[in-house]
Order: sequence, then C-alpha cells, then structure tokens
Amino acid sequence: MPGTDDAHVRELLSRTLDEDHATLVADWVRHQLDTAVAPHSEQDLRREAAELLEALRAALHTTVAAGRIVARDDAVRDALTSLSEHRARAGAEPSATAMAILSLKRLMLSAIERRTDDADLRYRAALFVTDLLDSAGVLAFAIYANGREHIIREQHDQMLELSTPVVRLWRHVLAVPLIGTLDSARTQVVMNNLLEAIQAHEARVAIIDITGVSTVDTAVAQHLLQTVSAVRLMGADCVISGIRPSIAQTITQLGIDLSHIVTRGTLADALATALRLIGDDARPAAVTR
Repeated sequence: MPGTDDAHVRELLSRTLDEDHATLVADWVRHQLDTAVAPHSEQDLRREAAELLEALRAALHTTVAAGRIVARDDAVRDALTSLSEHRARAGAEPSATAMAILSLKRLMLSAIERRTDDADLRYRAALFVTDLLDSAGVLAFAIYANGREHIIREQHDQMLELSTPVVRLWRHVLAVPLIGTLDSARTQVVMNNLLEAIQAHEARVAIIDITGVSTVDTAVAQHLLQTVSAVRLMGADCVISGIRPSIAQTITQLGIDLSHIVTRGTLADALATALRLIGDDARPAAVTR
C-alpha cells in the first residue's frame, strides 16, 4: 500500500484547506459555540481558527511527516499555543480544548470526502489528518495544563503578596500582621516585603504580629527567627506581638528560645514598646514627616 504521507495526499489537503478555508473556519467556530466549549467571543474563535488552519496549510508544503509537523513547525506550534493558553486563562475545561481539536478533525475529514471520490486517497488522507491532529490535540492539552499551572502559580504569588501586607503604624515603625500558616515560601515573601519597606520608610522598629497565626511549631518559630535576624541586619529592632497563652506554652514545650527577642501579648503593647525604642512621645502629630 502506498505511504500515507505522499504528494497526492498533501496536495489534496492543501487544496482543501485553501479552497474550503472560509467554510472550515465558520463550521469550526459554529460547532464550538453550539457545543458550549467556546471560552471566548466568536471573533476570537474565528481568529484562532484562521491562524491554525493557515499554519497547517503552510506546513503541508514541507517534507516533515504528519505526526512530526506539530513538534517541528513553529507556526503550527505558535497557533496551538495561543489557542490553548487563551482557553486556560478563560477558565475553560481541559476537555474543551481536546474537543475543539477533535471537532476540527471531523470537519476536515468531511471536507476531504467532498473533494474526492478516490477511496484509497480518502483513506490515506484520513490517516494523515488523524496523525496530524492527534499530535496537535496532545500538544494543545499539554500547553493547556502548563498554562493552568502557570496561572495557579501567579495567583498563589498574588495571594501571598496580599496576605502579607506591611503596614506603617507610626513614623519609623512598621508592622506585618500575619494570618494563617507560615511556610518557607510565605516567610520569604514576608521577609522581602518587610526589608524593602524598612529601607523605603527608614524604619527603626518592625513589629511582626502573629495574633492570626493558628499554630506555632518548630518550623514556624525558625521562620520567625530568620525574619528577625534579617530585620536586625538592616539596622532595625524587631518586636513579635500576639503571643497568646497557648502559643507561649507550645513554644516553651518545644524548647524554642525567644529570650533574645522582644515579645508582647498584643499589637497595642508592641506599638507602645516600639515608640519607647525610637524615643517618640506618642503624640498624634508624630506620624507626620
């Protein structure tokens, strides 16, 4: 049997993608809209469809095997990347991306049937299209998955930034109210934000308030100690507030030594201590510069 990747097949597919371009774009867009797998507007879908079909048509004029076109053709990869990433950012289900590629395969096979009555040529063209679009579907799914992971990481980083604000309580006094659980990643964000704020505001005292921290274990305590050390290297004093009775007992039981760190039970007490450290008389006008 003749090979599935020959000049006659490529010529048929190229002619189909060229002469039936508008029909394929319209049918593909309509199918996605009708099946509710479209993640964005009809105009965007038309643009994506046109870009991918044109890239596939151009790739047929190379000698690359059908199953390797997606991996080796830059234009095809770019079109698939754009399609998949847009769907990932739009919050579409992974199956929607796969179904979009599968629906394009069915439309192309139908268009081929209308183009030729040669059963053998149809069969070889069908094998070519299957190899081509199956590999396209795999790549699109992989790009979608990577895109979602990237989005999740971005959102996680944004949540870390939002959950670790540095607040200017007084002239030369900053505070970081912590809520939830401290881990290595969050500690690094806290440390970076606090050190940058100390430099920007010429702070002399930094208050780390752990009233909203549910539990303190050895790891959390080590994270706090690292932050305190970094603050001191910046030339500022550090006060830890929010030491509740239960947390004080836990720290004692764990054998963690915080004796070299100024601690206070409440944020108000910590602020009073900070004002004494900087020699401020605590008048309201003192917050102005």
